[in-house]
Amino acid sequence: MTSDATTTIPLTVKGACPHDCPDTCAWQVTAQGGRATAITASREHPITRGTLCGKVNHFLDRVYTDERLLYPLRRTGPKGSGEFERVTWETALSEISQGLRERVEQHGGETVLPFNYMGAQGLLQGQVSGSRFFRALGATELIRSVCAGTGSAGVAQAIGTNTGIMPEEIRHARFIVLWGTNTIVTNVHLWPLIREAKEQGATVVVIDPATTRTAKAADWHVQPLPGTDTVLAMAMMHVIMRDGLHDADYLDNHASGVTDFVAALDDYSPARAADVCGVSAEEIERLAHAYAAAGPACIRLLVGMEHRALGAETYRTIAYLPVVTGAWRHRGGGLLYLTAGPHWEAMNAGPLWGDDLGAGPVRTVNMIQIGRALTDAAMSPPVTALMVYGANPAVTMPNQALTLEGLARDDLFTVVQEQFMTDTARYADYVLPATTQVEHLDLLWSWGHDYIALNQPAIEPVGEAVSTTELLRSLARAMGMGHPALFLTDDEMLDIALDSDVLRRQRITRERLEKEGWARLETAAGSTPFASGGFPTDDGRCALVAPQPQHPLDRTDRDDAWPLHLITAKGSLHFLNSSYAHVPWHRHAEKDLTVAIHPDDAASRAIVDGAAVEVVNERGSVAALASLGGVRRGVVALPSGWPRDSGGASVNVLTPDGLSDAGGGGDFHDAWVEVRSAS
Repeated sequence: MTSDATTTIPLTVKGACPHDCPDTCAWQVTAQGGRATAITASREHPITRGTLCGKVNHFLDRVYTDERLLYPLRRTGPKGSGEFERVTWETALSEISQGLRERVEQHGGETVLPFNYMGAQGLLQGQVSGSRFFRALGATELIRSVCAGTGSAGVAQAIGTNTGIMPEEIRHARFIVLWGTNTIVTNVHLWPLIREAKEQGATVVVIDPATTRTAKAADWHVQPLPGTDTVLAMAMMHVIMRDGLHDADYLDNHASGVTDFVAALDDYSPARAADVCGVSAEEIERLAHAYAAAGPACIRLLVGMEHRALGAETYRTIAYLPVVTGAWRHRGGGLLYLTAGPHWEAMNAGPLWGDDLGAGPVRTVNMIQIGRALTDAAMSPPVTALMVYGANPAVTMPNQALTLEGLARDDLFTVVQEQFMTDTARYADYVLPATTQVEHLDLLWSWGHDYIALNQPAIEPVGEAVSTTELLRSLARAMGMGHPALFLTDDEMLDIALDSDVLRRQRITRERLEKEGWARLETAAGSTPFASGGFPTDDGRCALVAPQPQHPLDRTDRDDAWPLHLITAKGSLHFLNSSYAHVPWHRHAEKDLTVAIHPDDAASRAIVDGAAVEVVNERGSVAALASLGGVRRGVVALPSGWPRDSGGASVNVLTPDGLSDAGGGGDFHDAWVEVRSAS
């Protein structure tokens, strides 16, 4: 706090949104008398531009709703029942530390599994908040790769990095391909930049199996079957090479493996690809010509499409397109993907991870397979203690039934720090109240633009809520742990993070961030990062490698019992992952869970619009209302992040928990289902 909580003079404090979103908006919070009274978007921030999304516009409802958890709770009923009693912090910390200590003494540190993700995206409260504590404890390490790991691995296989052009450069493009991303809903602040490009004559193409809001607003919607994007990209390059639309000079200077790759393209004729993709050969030809012949052409990728067994291969193959056409030569051309790289290169985060606190390598568990880790009787030592913060795995992880089975174990000692009584929190032995973004200090990096931001607390914590950093300091103290690194204050961690030669060169200091709120990170490559200087690969070239197996055109992965391919996208305007699902205003706005189904598929099943249905496969079933339209034949779509109501199931009861081909991601979009009438 920067003022006396009893003051009657309004105070405006600069901050930034904490959510797992590429926009990382800058905001101002007005507080008076110790209470936050307004939250507004920064008008000066070049990405935020004075606009917050429909979720964050109501952020203070989240802070002050009666549904918020404000005191430590101890379980009194069966796991999953949500029956708790209030206890003091002193009692909670004493009993939690005793429970952890007993299990570590019996099984060793690896019996403890921390589980956190991007509930708070900031460096302090999200990324490094628990790393030092759990490394000092010798706990099992969580592989946090549910998003971006697979796509990043694929793009990096092609060009040596997952960072291409910055988002503001897209205004210079004249042909924009939004491939597998619903920009208007999930990346709302990029859309005004795309509109600027459209006003200058750009064509916007959406490639997506579903008719999203973005697809409706585009100039052209290409609608392939889910999981066929590798084949579509290869077919486009087949046409480009066949018709001499490639940039031979750029390939000669910046690519390797060209001869073998071009030979492999022979297998991907538009006619053959059309049978796999469900896109006509004529449309594939037209798309390839339009992309290659346009002025600066930019492909926009995000994280949704990567969640497949061969997700990295798909991203790698798509990343070849601007290499084959030489689109990287032109300002606004190339690939726009993730921007976290410049942030992590600039911040001095290394000392905050606590790599030197552990005795040596520990086992790892991939977060996607949390259900397996909690139910594996052969795992030695078993996971007997779970601590969850900044995450809600009961809803957001695949193979939900297995995850819930693990969470329901009576012998699993579970601690959850949360703002609301989530589905995961209902299974906890102790639930501890967490601060919101307006109540704690944090440093915000972004995976969607190149502006770093400082979030300053505008009010004191509500009730007895504490930040995650403070919780871990208190728990280390209660357990008698003594390493000084475990007790770094938030201010000390912030100063360490900003103690960077890169930031000093760019004159980005704590004082500047406190005054201005945010600052742009300079990127050495500028607006055309790979125009002539080569790629950050071992030899400076993009290695062109044909997909494996050689003929994905012939591959089938569908069980005839489950004929419909399930899409589980972030389509909600009011939920983000599962965040906001427990705020009454947002639940009121999203009254019913609906499954989109093509009218022809509905008719063949005697299903009418609005009918109660069950979406089922071998893993479970989800009750929903049918919504006719919005997807092509053979595809259905359910929104992700929907909470489980009254012990029911949400979409992840239907999804598999296998791993992708690279980057540690999952295959949960490789899900097939049937839709049946519930009557």
